[in-house]
Amino acid sequence: MTLVLRTTDHPAEPTPVLPVLPVGTDPLLQLEYETQPPSGPSATRCLSHPRELALRGIPVMCSACRARRDWLLINHGRNVWVCCRCSNQWLEPEISRADFDALIAIPDGTTYPSIEQGLAALGFDGAFAGTYLE
Repeated sequence: MTLVLRTTDHPAEPTPVLPVLPVGTDPLLQLEYETQPPSGPSATRCLSHPRELALRGIPVMCSACRARRDWLLINHGRNVWVCCRCSNQWLEPEISRADFDALIAIPDGTTYPSIEQGLAALGFDGAFAGTYLE
């Protein structure tokens, strides 16, 4: 999986290929390996943020549809992107990885095979443009 966000000028590093355990490996070890959450420098994490988001006291607003709440925060490495329901995305340098980690209440989450499938499953692919989900 390669993280490709429309607003970046720099290509992201490709996700390393996970090693395949040989056939005949203990099924419990295989299950433990498959259920581990993605981690490391190439892991991409998403966090839904339904409330308004204010950076240094200034409310965040989507430049495409003027939405003021219901965001998806995407963390890859030390960068954090903000994604709107209309599928507009931008790199937000004001949000650090530490800020992102502080917003995570539940350490477990759903793992998606790709960013595109995750955006579609969470409704941030433009299908819900102009609506607020509560």
